Amino acid sequence: MRADARNLEAISKAIDQHNASCPWPAAEIRMNPFEVERLGWEEVRGLPVTGDSSVGTGRFVVVCSRDGDSGELQSEEEVVDAVGTVSVPAGPTVN
Repeated sequence: MRADARNLEAISKAIDQHNASCPWPAAEIRMNPFEVERLGWEEVRGLPVTGDSSVGTGRFVVVCSRDGDSGELQSEEEVVDAVGTVSVPAGPTVN
């Protein structure tokens, strides 16, 4: 299974887990902007995927709809490790 398929499966399971354990549905998926660009996803299961630099690479956050549009990560959100690896070609560095 490809890494992006495993990531999609992990996110889908996290959405299901959130919705099963919380009376408020999941409202958004937040990922590091690098991951959002790499995957190219605008939404997962109807939930918007947004970039948030406070989320580490290789992780995502399921945002609860009760948290509203505060824009800040709350302690109630579920931070989950994404599955997969990223290959970055080696090359000269520019200082």
